[in-house]
Amino acid sequence: MKTLILGAGYSGLAVATKMKPAPGLEALMVEQNAYHTFETRLHEAAAHNTPVTLPLAPLLRGTGVNLEKAQVEAVNLDDREVKLKDGRVLTYDTLVVGLGSVTNFYRIPGLAENASELKQLSDADEIFNFVNRAYTTEYQGNRDIVVGGAGLTGVELVTELAQRAQLLTKERGLPPFNIYLVEAGPKILPILDDALRAKAQRTLEEYGIHILVGHRITQATADTVTVQTADGQQKTIGAGKIIWTGGIQARDIVSGSKLEKGPGGRIAVDDKLRAKGYPEVFVIGDMGLALNQEGKPVPTTAQHAGQQGRLTGKNIMRLVRGEEPESYEPTTLGEFVSLGGLMAVGWMKLPWNQKLAITGGIAHVMKRASEWRWRISID
Repeated sequence: MKTLILGAGYSGLAVATKMKPAPGLEALMVEQNAYHTFETRLHEAAAHNTPVTLPLAPLLRGTGVNLEKAQVEAVNLDDREVKLKDGRVLTYDTLVVGLGSVTNFYRIPGLAENASELKQLSDADEIFNFVNRAYTTEYQGNRDIVVGGAGLTGVELVTELAQRAQLLTKERGLPPFNIYLVEAGPKILPILDDALRAKAQRTLEEYGIHILVGHRITQATADTVTVQTADGQQKTIGAGKIIWTGGIQARDIVSGSKLEKGPGGRIAVDDKLRAKGYPEVFVIGDMGLALNQEGKPVPTTAQHAGQQGRLTGKNIMRLVRGEEPESYEPTTLGEFVSLGGLMAVGWMKLPWNQKLAITGGIAHVMKRASEWRWRISID
């Protein structure tokens, strides 16, 4: 059974590390980088240059999965072909699509051309280098940073940047830059309940971050963003760096006559995580539109991507043995938001669908523990 695994993000890597060599199984992972990136820690790399990658080769040892360092250009499900950027075409019996998402700029004029993203290591490097340049006496431009989107990524990023600015101000004697967090919706961190959200907002305010909820970015230039309130008032904010974390959409590189797509371009899958109409194709992570027990879309989070990947890896081994694949039953174990240093807020799941709210250092430890569970699962 010739099996291709596209992508080495949380979902794709989880697939590969659950596989073992087996007679008749030929497995190949296609990934453009030689490393796996902890995307949930890119905000730390952006602010502090924290290492957030692991080399793939040691992780794949003993799995029977070979690594092909290449970039996927297009996937044709009707012809069972994967076209690579270098012109090669790969074929398969079983396919796993775990290519993640791209930033959704919502066609806001000038935003895609002028805003940085935080989706990969090079994005974090770019932001880190800007902060360092802004704290030199030679820098003459605007030093302020505008971050669009007050979800988990945006909030974690601004707190780390504020912490970095405080440190550099003490070290170099230069004033801190302003950080603006712009959110079109009525509140930050909609994934949290009101009490945890209030705690997070107080922490951001203590850092001196300017929080603009109910403000929609309507335009961006190289050094400004224009925001508009619900009642139509507009103002322009100057910025040396604009960063957009306000939305994602599935990569639009998979085609098929029977393909069904939902919100954000995500591909509809059945309860085994197979693309509807294509039982030989598993679509997992941000690209797949899996449903939970209530029939609602499963969130595009690292923990759910890992769950889907682990199940898919096990299901591929079942198929090799001639067994039926098992169904996907998502579970959310909790959600924690880092707020810089040893501060975090979040909740963990308890029996009988109860939630335990946690803040402070203990929440930071719980967030780190979830990351270590992931590392253990892929070793």
